[in-house]
Amino acid sequence: MEQNNILSMLSIAAKAKKVVSGEFMTEQAVKEGKAYLVVVAEDASENTKKMFRDKCAFYETAIVFFGDKESLGHSIGRRFRASLAVVDEGLAQALQKKLALKNN
Repeated sequence: MEQNNILSMLSIAAKAKKVVSGEFMTEQAVKEGKAYLVVVAEDASENTKKMFRDKCAFYETAIVFFGDKESLGHSIGRRFRASLAVVDEGLAQALQKKLALKNN
């Protein structure tokens, strides 16, 4: 249930144009300081996970590993997405709260 709630929030954020997706766009948002939260699919490749873990640590951006590529992509109206960035601070904080509850 909680996972659907999180995916719904991502869907709303995408409709509000507050999400960028795909490896290149996500990385660019992090580098430009526009990303408040990076979401990487749990089934993304180890290289992708490591790259975003390192980038987010360097740029001090929050990162979570959540869902799979198909559900992440579907939630934002795409096919598959291994990574996406939330570029709205309020939405990013709300998502982090939901994710923290899911992991407890």
